[in-house]
Amino acid sequence: MLRLDHLQQREEHWAIVDFGGKAGHVRTVPVPDWVRGELDKWLAAAAIDRGKLFRRVHRVGRTWGDGMTEKAVWHIVKEAAKTIGVAKLAPHDLRRTCARLCHASEVSWSKSNSIRTCLGSDHRTLSRLQAADLISGQ
Repeated sequence: MLRLDHLQQREEHWAIVDFGGKAGHVRTVPVPDWVRGELDKWLAAAAIDRGKLFRRVHRVGRTWGDGMTEKAVWHIVKEAAKTIGVAKLAPHDLRRTCARLCHASEVSWSKSNSIRTCLGSDHRTLSRLQAADLISGQ
């Protein structure tokens, strides 16, 4: 599960580092500045200074427990998607969306590998983003 110590600044950019993923792969995932800003708000409101990043919130608005399961987080994400009209959602959809948001905030492909890191082996989406850059002249 995602812990606060996974969130680190590397080369003037925030990232989730050394995060264990599918099939035991260890990943580093870029974190855009606006996401870091939202995380800071959550951490302050929930008074989290160590341990798991996501916590349950009691109906009176206080956090409780030391974290949430991956299944609980996925359930919350799917419910939130339904409220905005996304009936079907897969984890890979979130990965592609993250890559597109990173792409939109990057100056150029040569400045950072954050999009390639986020996409991993999703070569089709990577090729589409690179093609869009060629068309737009970046």
